[in-house]
Amino acid sequence: MAAPPTTAAPAGFAARTDVTSAAEKKRVDRVKTPKLGWYSCYDYAECATVDLPLDYDKPTGAKTEIAVLRVKAKNQKAKIGSLFLNPGGPGGSGTDIALAAPYFLSESVLEKFDIVGVDPRGIAGSQNVRCFPSVKAQTEAYAGLNVAFPYGKKEEAAYIASAKAVGRGCSTTGKAVAGAMSTAEVARDMDVLRRAVGDKKLSFLGFSYGTALGQYYANMFPDRVRAVAVDGVINPVTWTGNSRTRNRIQDDRLRSADGAYKALTEILRRCDTAGEKFCTFAAGDPVENFDTITRKLKAEPVTVTDDFGTYTVTYADFIGGILGALYSPNAGDAVAGSATQLWDILNADGSVTAARQAAAEAALARRIREARRSAPGRDFPYDNSLETYAGVACTDGLHPKNAESWPAETAKYDKRAPYFGRAWGWGTASCASKTWTVRDEDAYRGPFNRRTAAPVLVIGNYWDPATNYVEAVESARLLPNSRLLSSTNFGHTAYGTSACATGAIDEYLLTGAVPAAGTVCQGDLQPFTEPLMTEPDETTRVKRMDETKTDLAEKGAPAAGEPKQLPPVANRVPTSTLNGTR
Repeated sequence: MAAPPTTAAPAGFAARTDVTSAAEKKRVDRVKTPKLGWYSCYDYAECATVDLPLDYDKPTGAKTEIAVLRVKAKNQKAKIGSLFLNPGGPGGSGTDIALAAPYFLSESVLEKFDIVGVDPRGIAGSQNVRCFPSVKAQTEAYAGLNVAFPYGKKEEAAYIASAKAVGRGCSTTGKAVAGAMSTAEVARDMDVLRRAVGDKKLSFLGFSYGTALGQYYANMFPDRVRAVAVDGVINPVTWTGNSRTRNRIQDDRLRSADGAYKALTEILRRCDTAGEKFCTFAAGDPVENFDTITRKLKAEPVTVTDDFGTYTVTYADFIGGILGALYSPNAGDAVAGSATQLWDILNADGSVTAARQAAAEAALARRIREARRSAPGRDFPYDNSLETYAGVACTDGLHPKNAESWPAETAKYDKRAPYFGRAWGWGTASCASKTWTVRDEDAYRGPFNRRTAAPVLVIGNYWDPATNYVEAVESARLLPNSRLLSSTNFGHTAYGTSACATGAIDEYLLTGAVPAAGTVCQGDLQPFTEPLMTEPDETTRVKRMDETKTDLAEKGAPAAGEPKQLPPVANRVPTSTLNGTR
């Protein structure tokens, strides 16, 4: 495989360092360093809350409460400092990922850093954004959003109505917090908290949307960077948009759907090459058979029944489930398994036995039931997960004026990136500028090409379905003092998928040393390399973790040498009832 393009300028060479602007110094440095009143929490962590300015132009004005959690370095005498983490989203909990750190970070990092997680303003343990006065009002407003994505005029109309209701609600009832949730404000909070934990410069590891936060900080405070590693990269220029791209829906700029389609077609191609001994979906032409499934589901949803109920699977449900499967490093088996299940139920070519079809129906019904049972509800308590996503994405970025433009724009996008153009594109319909009218006058729009005091490590994997690899390449080109690390793993983000990628990121965080230019790490899990009759050793598999703070505390942190898991990375947008994320 050819080496990817490297950054425009070699990282780590002595050169001019840009400095924090006078405006940012005035905003942040005049805020008194807060004293964090740490207290023991969740058995092995410490928690604190702090009141920070809602508007940094008014440091003595209204405040917003920010939640912070840390897991102290195992070797305090050899401690380098604090490592701030962010899992993405927007809307992911920084305190959750910090508490999970012993399960996925390497022992060398846990030895030398206090791991610090901050819940961004409006989110999780911090003061919450609430765009509706009650759960009842929220439920009524959300009525059209209970689909993976809308397909057909009726669903589109209902989705648009609900998206507009969210935009209006966040611009009125939720205005005070929603208008102060831009990534720039979170970067300012992080700089104040960097001082509060006693660090002269920031060490940061961000995943998915957390890469935007890392790059915002690096560009707003370039002389305050010790180490910023961004894994699963969003290019901040395409995230925010500009005068030329402002009328394009955000993901049309980000090209997440293009990345998802590239990953899917690569899996189907490898399935075909591997054959039926290695891939369950290899009979016939996997690409053609996958398209057959989607055409049949578009024409008529599938209904499956078990002893507990009847469940309908739509085209959008299937694609949303496939998108969720693509997030896993084991995406090949996950995608092939889901496609095979639907193929057997549809019995599209008449080759499936009645017994096999019944087994597939029973298995799918069980999976849907389990997913819905584990999915967050929107009854009690008030669930603001959609509002947290919108509060950041809508406030940060430029978006088309009218929500009514989304059907045509997502349909056009879907032609370029089949299946996933609609799945990704509809996520920002609530951001239409005619209905999302709340603004943050201090949102940061660039530049995003500042030279930092230390190199930034930019990590992208070729087959990422959420943050397209080209975004990592372009972000590395933007930052003159950066280095691009590439990986061949499937799934979303690269840390924890191979000794190569994990080791390179760890070494950078610990020492500041970047990998050689053009480094490409090979992902440990590649699709269809094991015969289907051979059960893989589960202790060698890396698994995505989705656990609450209480779950983690009850299990206790793994001892040194115990297997690590993948970092709990937050989705940027919901996907499907098939995988429990809506």
